[in-house]
Amino acid sequence: MLTPPYGGIPAHGRTLRPTGKVLPEHARSHNRSVVLQTLYSAGARSRADLARETGLTRVTVSDLVAELIGEGLVIELGQREDARPGKPATLIDVDRAAYQILGLDLSEHDLLRGAVIGLDGAIVARAEVALDGALGDSATELVIDLARRLADLSTAPLLGVGIGTPGVVDPSGVVRSAPNLGWVDEPLRSRAASALGVPVHVANDANVAVLAEHGASEGQDLLLVKIGHGVGAGLIIGDRPVIGSDFAAGEIGHVVVGTDGGPRCACGKHGCLEVWLAVPRLVARLEAAASEGDEASAREAILREAGRRLGIVLAPVVGALNLAEVVLSGPAELLDGAFHSAVVETLRGRTMVEQHRDLRLRMTTHGQDIVLRGAAVMVLSGQLGVS
Repeated sequence: MLTPPYGGIPAHGRTLRPTGKVLPEHARSHNRSVVLQTLYSAGARSRADLARETGLTRVTVSDLVAELIGEGLVIELGQREDARPGKPATLIDVDRAAYQILGLDLSEHDLLRGAVIGLDGAIVARAEVALDGALGDSATELVIDLARRLADLSTAPLLGVGIGTPGVVDPSGVVRSAPNLGWVDEPLRSRAASALGVPVHVANDANVAVLAEHGASEGQDLLLVKIGHGVGAGLIIGDRPVIGSDFAAGEIGHVVVGTDGGPRCACGKHGCLEVWLAVPRLVARLEAAASEGDEASAREAILREAGRRLGIVLAPVVGALNLAEVVLSGPAELLDGAFHSAVVETLRGRTMVEQHRDLRLRMTTHGQDIVLRGAAVMVLSGQLGVS
């Protein structure tokens, strides 16, 4: 079974690779995940179809399917309409109404957002709560209260809870550092699981967001840059999420851009990427420019400069990893247009064109729901080995 931070996109049926070998004692769990993944991705199949497509024996498939039916994860749909002679095969599928998932997005600076999400990816209900400057234990209680509200809105048993949070998060769900929420070594996963009584999975918001884009990347390595209250990135290489030796891969917001100084950052340095790109900073500069007249020209200049700074930071990453795709997540009204053009121009100007002529920079297809959907992917992967 895959475990966080592994995952993929349910709608596209792509699976991220586990990092270790499947040991004999784990073979049954692995085979179970293979059967579930095949059904989840391909839809209704007969037991014979499953054996043929997974390479498992018919006896193994029948045994696993019986177990999954007993757990309420798989259902029989009836006999296939078949013109071939013989008894028609019985079709089975994942029971997509059997469970629901809670997805929580803690990445915005003024509110916490959440949704109840079906196994088919449909959002069943939504809820949000104002952060109102809550920090530390108060912020944790708000997260748990939001999850309880969502649980009350669910219409099926919960498979689990997925939480995307700013900051550095280790694999055990401890938030090592999240200054915006006042967390240092906050055991968010264990506290939420104890309070809610269901499995909880926690990861950095950008690392969660990139899971929601994985299927749309068509097998390419993928870098997602999430721009909001702060700036972070999620990276998938060779179908594996990259989290780094200290779980801080993608923390590009506090990389100093250039040698020309720049505004002072909350971290104490001058010219961090975050001071150029973070949405509150960008909006403040645009509003100041609008009050001074010539709004259109000033707006374009500000957005182009922000895009250029991002391109400067991304160029070495794109060059070193030979990436084919970079995805932007954030307010489209800021990131499309002048900003987007400046990022592309800077990337092309700072990398070898012949090696990166096919580089694609695009906006996310999931809008503001990207972390919520990635959180659902994380739970599916962690609980069922399905992506």
